[in-house]
Amino acid sequence: VQLQASGGGLVQAGGSLRLSCAASGLTFSNYAMGWFRQAPGQEREFAAVISYSGASTNYANSVRGRFTISRDNAKNTVYLQMISLKPEDTAVYYCVALKYFRGTYGYAVPDVHSWGQGTLVTVSS
Repeated sequence: VQLQASGGGLVQAGGSLRLSCAASGLTFSNYAMGWFRQAPGQEREFAAVISYSGASTNYANSVRGRFTISRDNAKNTVYLQMISLKPEDTAVYYCVALKYFRGTYGYAVPDVHSWGQGTLVTVSS
């Protein structure tokens, strides 16, 4: 399984970024997909998840209303649109394939089937 994330970079507070993740080596539509993030000195945390078809999504409270996850099963790609970025959003963002989708419950590291390599998002104040 390969999950190739891209789109990270440096942005000012209040700005926007769109992350992309191209997946290969798996039957993409059979997996819920998501994004985790890890801030400097912090543990990895769940950010967003999308169901197999894209019909359902869930977000961490810290990003709900500002981040939007989407997927294109024809392109084996998942996206994370981030707006109104804050300095506390600074982190390495990891694209993940999850073991299952369980609706509005949160997710943790043990729920992840496969990790991407991460892309750095830096939000300056």
